[in-house]
Amino acid sequence: MNAVRRILQQHRPAKRVFARLLSDQSTCRVGVVGVPFEKGQRNTGVSRGPEVLRAAGVIQDLSSFGCDVKDYGDVKYEVVPAGKQLSNMREYDDFAACMEKVSSSVKQVLSDGRLCLSLGGDHSMGVGTIDGHYQAKGDLAVLWIDAHADINTSATSPTGNLHGMPVALLVKELADYWPYLPNMDWQVPMLSIKNIAYIGLRSVDEYERLILEKFGVTAYAMEDVERLGVHEVTQRALEAINPNGERSLHVSFDIDSLDPLEAPSTGTTERGGLSLREGVHIMETVFASGTLGAMDLVEVNPLIGSEKDVKITVDAARQVVRAGFGYKRRGMPPLLKQEIPGYQKAD
Repeated sequence: MNAVRRILQQHRPAKRVFARLLSDQSTCRVGVVGVPFEKGQRNTGVSRGPEVLRAAGVIQDLSSFGCDVKDYGDVKYEVVPAGKQLSNMREYDDFAACMEKVSSSVKQVLSDGRLCLSLGGDHSMGVGTIDGHYQAKGDLAVLWIDAHADINTSATSPTGNLHGMPVALLVKELADYWPYLPNMDWQVPMLSIKNIAYIGLRSVDEYERLILEKFGVTAYAMEDVERLGVHEVTQRALEAINPNGERSLHVSFDIDSLDPLEAPSTGTTERGGLSLREGVHIMETVFASGTLGAMDLVEVNPLIGSEKDVKITVDAARQVVRAGFGYKRRGMPPLLKQEIPGYQKAD
């Protein structure tokens, strides 16, 4: 009898929590920006990410549980030649022009009183999205969820691909490690490297590791997720970069943070990554913090892999996005309904 009583007592709190959640409905006002940019890396197809995610229903997903969603369309830009050759920064002219427009678009969404969801596109777009967020909100905390650190400079990058450099371009501590960058005067590195945390790292270049160690960056690799669990890692990361919850939080979620079994259609897969369940839990924890200001979802490439691979990847992206804006896996109540419909007899 005592054993039964203990079991019942263990389950009562869960029932009470479930009852409270039945009345939950998202009140998020969300603005969606598409960034069909792929020149930060070398694979064709990632520029179609926004198109494919929209077609799969990412906007309808958010609307279905109460979000007020406005689609601001895709960013468009015109290239302005830099007039000089920049060493080890591929497609720089396109990058500089596009990111200025991305920054303006994100700033506009946030100025309209909405949370911003930016759909990529490759991860170089983080320069534009985070700059726009900073312009609108000031002091930021950034959660970078990725298999890679993306904190190379042009002097340390082994590839010259700009999607491996966005964090280094954003943080003020590395500003002196760059040459003058023409057509980037609109972007002044103002983000403190102390306000960035990583989750999911498992492929970090040697100089990136040096930078992370030199500046004491909060960085949780997959070995930390395994040792501590994803919930503890996420809580510690948020506490490190936003201890008082006063900073607007920017989450930049690279789909390659997930294991390739969960997200095969992306350009730089690394085995041994986050499960989809772990990725969703991170975003649920972010939403529960009440600090989210903007989210990026990047590096979905519908031209990589089979049709099944693309569907798996896009479905994973949709689940991650939904979680970030308030969807609960235990289910959501019907919109504007409080009563259970009864059976009505026919006349």
